[in-house]
Amino acid sequence: MKTVEEYYDVVVVGAGHAGCEAALAAARLGCETIIFTVSMNSVALMPCNPNIGGSSKGHLVRELDALGGEMGKVIDQTFIQSKMLNSSKGPAVHSLRAQADKANYSKTMRQVLQNQENLDIRQMEVTEILAEDGKMTGVQTYSGAIYRCKAVVLCTGTYLKARCIYGEISTHTGPNGLQSANYLTDSLKALGIKMYRFKTGTPARIDKNTIDFSKMQEQKGDERVVPFSFTTDPESVQIDQASCWLTYTNETTHEIIRGNLDRSPLYSGAIEGTGPRYCPSIEDKVVKFPDKNRHQVFIEPEGLETNEMYVGGMSSSLPEDVQYAMYRSVPGLEHAKIRSEGLFSGGQFNGSSGYEEAASQGLIAGINAARKLQGKEGIVIDRSQGYIGVLIDDLVTKESHEPYRMMTSRAEYRLLLRQDNADIRLTKIGYEVGLIDEERYQKLLKKEEMIEKEIERVEHTNVGTTEAVQALLESYESTPLTSGTTLAELIRRPEFSYEKIAPIDKHREELPYDVKEQVDINIKYDGYIKRQMRQVEQFKKLENKRIPENINYDEIQSLRLEAKQKLNQIRPSSIGQASRISGVSPADVSVLLVYLSSK
Repeated sequence: MKTVEEYYDVVVVGAGHAGCEAALAAARLGCETIIFTVSMNSVALMPCNPNIGGSSKGHLVRELDALGGEMGKVIDQTFIQSKMLNSSKGPAVHSLRAQADKANYSKTMRQVLQNQENLDIRQMEVTEILAEDGKMTGVQTYSGAIYRCKAVVLCTGTYLKARCIYGEISTHTGPNGLQSANYLTDSLKALGIKMYRFKTGTPARIDKNTIDFSKMQEQKGDERVVPFSFTTDPESVQIDQASCWLTYTNETTHEIIRGNLDRSPLYSGAIEGTGPRYCPSIEDKVVKFPDKNRHQVFIEPEGLETNEMYVGGMSSSLPEDVQYAMYRSVPGLEHAKIRSEGLFSGGQFNGSSGYEEAASQGLIAGINAARKLQGKEGIVIDRSQGYIGVLIDDLVTKESHEPYRMMTSRAEYRLLLRQDNADIRLTKIGYEVGLIDEERYQKLLKKEEMIEKEIERVEHTNVGTTEAVQALLESYESTPLTSGTTLAELIRRPEFSYEKIAPIDKHREELPYDVKEQVDINIKYDGYIKRQMRQVEQFKKLENKRIPENINYDEIQSLRLEAKQKLNQIRPSSIGQASRISGVSPADVSVLLVYLSSK
């Protein structure tokens, strides 16, 4: 039988959220690209929570969009509810979260892939990575077909030797009953790649028609929806939204769980992998927080054309009969019928959890695969430029003993890395890479110009102690003026904003909402922003101290043994990155600086 052999620039293995972004980026940058998936039904699949965004994850999606990624555009077309989280707090932690129609999301992303120039899709399992002299030369599929290429991007997600486990039941399957990829792991090990098993869980899905919503609290979306993509017309996302619902576990629920812990594979040892700390199973919550007599349970629709409801907060690996009893002890779920249940194990390939984290890494991988083939230097988003930079840097420098989840607290410069200014921070990089077109780039430059001019005007517009000014101050219970001041100084008062001073701003021109938002934030938080920018300057000094690729850490005598091992393993590109490696102390960094200076 003749072996099929084809030729491409880039091969992407896996068509989840990472694979989609990687393949689209490579193809859009001119590389002949092919993406492999075990099933067309798994393209941009949401096997767990049916939403995009959330705390810090919303930042990632907006940064993806600013760089030319696709996730923000697709969720804007397919969401059924949208909410800005943490809106009562400062802008650094505002995060968009959208409930997705997950079937429509997958279908829409699949259509994007199918219509992308330079991109082919194959429904086929990749079983082997081909390499010669340490360089990737292609992949081989289960059928024996060979696809030659110059770069391979692995986005295998939770499919490698995956197992689905609940109670005493264990099946070798990927998410949603799709086939697992059982051969590629051995090929990767042969290439010297270390493999670890992580666990990720998912709750049951409940039949909507069997839920008593009268015993739950309705959770509505925002009155005014903010789109994820900076290119989406804000008016196009003002839709009739679906509701989510809030209920709680109770002591009866907890007694059922505690009485069956011996049957939980998490506690019996049947599950060997480490689970995500920030998305624990309900068993873990009951055991680790015995003082809490209830836990939140969110009932979320999985789409407009399905009766499946996601039960957020009750991920479990308990046996089927226990899960039935557990769910039916929750108010509103007394007669619930479970439509699908279980927990899948496999671990996303590089140790992260979440669709948004995956998509972010996929985009950067796709960009850099294309740039390598084009003889260009790869792009690196550093920790001061975006959450994407924090995510990738943490995965590289910090040893992950559990699935990594993005959180705002992981970012040192989160006042600068807001979701509202992701376009200003990263669109220029997307433009230089080639994923942002000229029209969108010029719109950004125009926006920046409007922001700069308006801030300058407000900073230099004086107001006196007129009757109108004093009346406005009194209406907001603000201290009256004893002498003249600027509009900017009034905006900086906690009780005021750019919009609230409009009645006394006689020369104001009508500006777009996003411009006014940036003017307000930049003026109100001016002191804090400048302080973080000074911190970034210090950070950049260490990041700009590059470490030669061929450095031999073993010959640096004053380095501790642990530091030598970690530095040889991770091979940091800069002193800054080296300083963040677990096991490399400040004293080791000082030794390294002295050594580099002597060279």
